[in-house]
Formats: sequence, C-alpha cells, structure tokens
Amino acid sequence: MRTFLVKQKFRLGGERFDIKDDRGEIAYQVEGSFFKIPKTFTIYDADNQKVSEIRKEVLTFLPRFEIQLTNGDSFYIRKKFTFFRDKYEFDNLGLRIEGNIWDLNFKLLDDRDQVIAEIRKELFHLTSTYTVTVYEDSYADLVISLCVAIDYVEMLESQSD
Repeated sequence: MRTFLVKQKFRLGGERFDIKDDRGEIAYQVEGSFFKIPKTFTIYDADNQKVSEIRKEVLTFLPRFEIQLTNGDSFYIRKKFTFFRDKYEFDNLGLRIEGNIWDLNFKLLDDRDQVIAEIRKELFHLTSTYTVTVYEDSYADLVISLCVAIDYVEMLESQSD
C-alpha cells in the first residue's frame, strides 16, 4: 500500500510540480506543456522515467482527454452533453468507479470488486489537495495519472465558470 499527496498547481502556462508520498519524498513529477496545442502533461516517476502522458484532444465538440501510459495502455475521459451538472465518462479504464468522482471522493475497484485505490479531496486547503491511497502497487501509475487528469479537468471547469 502506498499513499500520495497531490496538490493542485495548474496554471495556464507551463508548470512542473511534485507528488509526494506519505514520507514526504518525491514519488512523481508532473510537467505541463507551455503554449503547446494540444495541451499535454507528462508524468515522471522518482527515477525521472516517463510514466504517462495526458493530452487534451483538439477539434472535439466536448472536451476529451487521452491518458497514455508507457506500458501501452490508454484510456479516455470525455465530457457528456447534459443540461445540468457536468458529467464525464471513462473509456478503456478497465476499473469500476464507486463514489463521487467530481467531488473527488471515490474508490477504484477491479473486476473482482476489490478496492485497488481511494482518492479523497481534503478540505480546508488553499489549493485543491488530494490523498491518494493505492492498495495494489501495479496500479500506482494509472491511479496517479487519473488523479492528475481529473484535477486538470476540474481546474478547467472552475476557470470557465
């Protein structure tokens, strides 16, 4: 089991920030593109090896993001057309989500209904802060990539309001 602390630090330009583990050591680094179309984020592990890339697709009617892991897996987050609260769907994730994803308080379950990770938004912080607990180490890269992507979507939505 591993626990990570993710603090939102997205800005419109390029950015680089750290994701730390429960011992305060850097576990991942996120690097955003600066004035690049499409907007991308690249995630590196503690050994500076590329873990994944998150890319906002262009020329789509509704926002859509692709998350490409270095192991060859990829999944998508796409906004659904609704009249009320924003809703998003996940394609090719291979996991089931239980809880409220947009309030960032949810669990990820595998096909045997075992919890592999939990993401919880912490209250009373100046910036969005999340505690990410990964129970299956093999899913850590996927879960961190998903959390960063959701955080980026949330930041875009709050700026458009």
